[in-house]
Amino acid sequence: MNVGNFINRFGTVLALIIIFALFAIISAFQEGRFLTSQNLINILRQVATLAIVATGLTVAVAAGEFDLSVGQVASLTGILMAGFIVRQELPWGVSLIGALGVGLLFGLVTGSLVTRFKIPSLITTLGMGLIAVGINYAYARGDSIYGRLPDEYTFIGTGTVGPIPFVVILAIIVIAIVYVFLNYTRVGRYILATGGNPTATRLSGININKYRMIALMISGFGAALGGCILVSYLGSAQPSGADNYTMDSLAAVFIGMTTIRRGQANILGTIVGVLILGIINNGLNLVGAPFFLQTIVKGSVLILAVSLAVRREEIRFF
Repeated sequence: MNVGNFINRFGTVLALIIIFALFAIISAFQEGRFLTSQNLINILRQVATLAIVATGLTVAVAAGEFDLSVGQVASLTGILMAGFIVRQELPWGVSLIGALGVGLLFGLVTGSLVTRFKIPSLITTLGMGLIAVGINYAYARGDSIYGRLPDEYTFIGTGTVGPIPFVVILAIIVIAIVYVFLNYTRVGRYILATGGNPTATRLSGININKYRMIALMISGFGAALGGCILVSYLGSAQPSGADNYTMDSLAAVFIGMTTIRRGQANILGTIVGVLILGIINNGLNLVGAPFFLQTIVKGSVLILAVSLAVRREEIRFF
């Protein structure tokens, strides 16, 4: 592989390294807090939940579908998780199963609408996101849910194994499982084939609707898991607490499509995107940048990465 091809394929990874080095240099003139082990672990903790949600979304995009409801579904399942424990006084394990089941149900309904009624997933998931918001506010009345959460449950978001946050270990396990599933199982390969060339895949006798539905259910499950983890970290649930995961997850997935397997949603690329967003957020916080600047920078990074990929015809949206 020549230098040009290497840069084209791994340019986003190089950008990650450059961004990391840039904040390390800036931090050296401001008490050097960025490169401390505590801050690096903090970055991993901050991006772990996003990584789980984005990993589920990656599967949907790999199948050629969009899921713009992940943030709203995560918020809903977080509210339900806390509500089941605090209001209905259910065991946290039962509550977790119920909340994750809601995420799967949203994925199932979305998949059914997309495959049976031929409604584009872009529109379907926008509508499902609004439905999630409606159910959320109907259940919680727009209020946050506070109360005593079991220590076993809060350990997921706040506990550590040695110096490593448990949520980071959980994220690594989820990412590894989905990576193996997507790349080394028949179902995963069919999902990739469905997103890569649906016509050829269908003509080869593969039921592409089945795999599109599976992909959307995995996305819904990932969103639900992310919402439950967020509540275990915060110790409470807010009606819109996870809404921002929609855009952040999409940004991570699209940034990831510019590297490793260019033009195709892939797990490793998504994690690169998650780390880029996490380092930017953390670095700008440490240098005292206002919140609006953080959102502007994240949006600019997304537009730049995707525009370069579209220009090189690595990603096509029509």
